[in-house]
Amino acid sequence: MVSDRPSRAPTRSAQDPAAATEDEGAGEETYDYERLHWTEWGAASASPVLLLHGWGSSAENMDAIAAALASAYHVFNVDLPGHGFSPAPEAPLGVPEHAALLARLIDREIGGPVAVVGHSNGGRIALYMASHEPYRRRIRKLVLVSPSGVTPHRSAGYHLRRAVAGTLKAPFALLPGRLREFGLDWLRHSLLWRALGSADYRALEGAMRETFVRTVTYHLDERVRGIEVPTLLFWGTRDTAVSRRQMQFLETTIPDAGLIVLENAGHYGYLDDMATFLAATRHFLDHS
Repeated sequence: MVSDRPSRAPTRSAQDPAAATEDEGAGEETYDYERLHWTEWGAASASPVLLLHGWGSSAENMDAIAAALASAYHVFNVDLPGHGFSPAPEAPLGVPEHAALLARLIDREIGGPVAVVGHSNGGRIALYMASHEPYRRRIRKLVLVSPSGVTPHRSAGYHLRRAVAGTLKAPFALLPGRLREFGLDWLRHSLLWRALGSADYRALEGAMRETFVRTVTYHLDERVRGIEVPTLLFWGTRDTAVSRRQMQFLETTIPDAGLIVLENAGHYGYLDDMATFLAATRHFLDHS
């Protein structure tokens, strides 16, 4: 472990509000990659591996993976913006912006195609990078634990909250530019709007709230079939955040993908069954 960046307290969160909308974004440079905190493990001459944690988590949760892979790989364990010791962005970031940010890290610090180990939202970002130009050439392999990014089945309550949110926003669309933005900002801070979101969404402030919305509502169903790199998937049978249906969709849609089911593991399957996860991951990275 040889690299350490300036510190910031972690930011936590979980489910999106029903009012969320998908935002493609442009992937432009809105956050300097040098603001990221990361640690490096293993020999600099070894093949590189990039670890990406999930939303509301941090690189610390993936330290055990970094330590286990360090004997054979050069591991970069990254705190994503607003998580762990990486400062929050001043402007909201979507999935494309996260991809552009990590591409700059790969180009300027790692220097070659990487194998990505991604959990949950980290898996979503990895799926985006492996399925989109110009990022796909930077990805060599994917190891994904309960990755987000496939559209989930939504409850009737979710659709009702989304409809209410759309109704609340509709009048502001009639206002001219600055008045519209002022009105929408007021709405987002109102008690009624906050009641539409989860407790974790309500706990967020500033750009991280909109970053959360842009990120957790970004789905890649139609793009993952274009992923060309070998992909190893893990899913725990007690995972309530990502369904078996979503995982099977990835397994059957990504051309070169295999799924390992971790019995009695939850959403953090790599922590619940570290032995199985590490054994399969090492074999995959060494031989696929």
